[in-house]
Amino acid sequence: MYLPLKLPQNPEQRPGYMPVLLPMKSHAAPVGVGTMVQSFLSTKMGLFVLAAFLISLGAASYAQAASGAQLGTIALLWKWTPLLAKGFGFNVLISILSMAIGTVLGVCLGILQVSPNGIIRRVAWLVTQFFRNSPWLVLLFYCILLIPFEIEVFGTTIPFPGWLKAVIGLSLPVMAYMSEYMRGAIQSLPSGQWESADSLGFSRGQTMRMVILPQTVKRLLPPWMNLYAVLTMATPLVSIVGVDEIMSFARAALASENRVDLLIPMYLYVLCWFFIYCFPISGLTRRLENRFAVKS
Repeated sequence: MYLPLKLPQNPEQRPGYMPVLLPMKSHAAPVGVGTMVQSFLSTKMGLFVLAAFLISLGAASYAQAASGAQLGTIALLWKWTPLLAKGFGFNVLISILSMAIGTVLGVCLGILQVSPNGIIRRVAWLVTQFFRNSPWLVLLFYCILLIPFEIEVFGTTIPFPGWLKAVIGLSLPVMAYMSEYMRGAIQSLPSGQWESADSLGFSRGQTMRMVILPQTVKRLLPPWMNLYAVLTMATPLVSIVGVDEIMSFARAALASENRVDLLIPMYLYVLCWFFIYCFPISGLTRRLENRFAVKS
């Protein structure tokens, strides 16, 4: 093994030229091979679970048809699929709005947690810990009961529906978790970057905006996506406080059909909707974690 010398083509034309040692070029291994294998295995496992679910539904439908039932399980589930799809779309809408509000508030709160002002830092920490350690359902009930159904602004009455209260209730724990993620991402960066920016004449706000925050994106993206998947799976809680979504429509379908044998397949079908939506997010999160992992 040797270090190559970089010499000019015509050394005699450069009097006093000194050869320079260049570092060895590292031959990087192909990127993403392990990630592709993991993604392939995860996809195979997900497809296996879905296949097992469909086979179980088919077996139940065949058994009911053989016993003389009017409609099989799959036929009934297909009958109610448009209504369930409408409800699931509402779940997705609630999760997106809650995630957007919680992300903006959480990033601001996380920045306040690393503020040089001790009072601001402690208040931000207390707010974060309070909502981070509060049950999501309790926060939903508080928002439903404390926020009025109508708000008057300059003599104009603005309705405040229950689903909007649910969005606010779910955005509070998201805000707390995002605050912790933001604080951890900022503090994981080398402190020398603050000192270097200060020596270049940057203010603290400029350093945060131009130097620190762009580097936190890669650290925040995987946990942010994981939190969104968890939030989406928590949206059925809003049905308890009277918001119509997929669980409410599933219960309405069960009450309309009045068949006990449809209970388990219906809720398995609802689970399948969430699985199909959240499983790709989980796989992408793992890929991003491997891609953005800090090499020690």
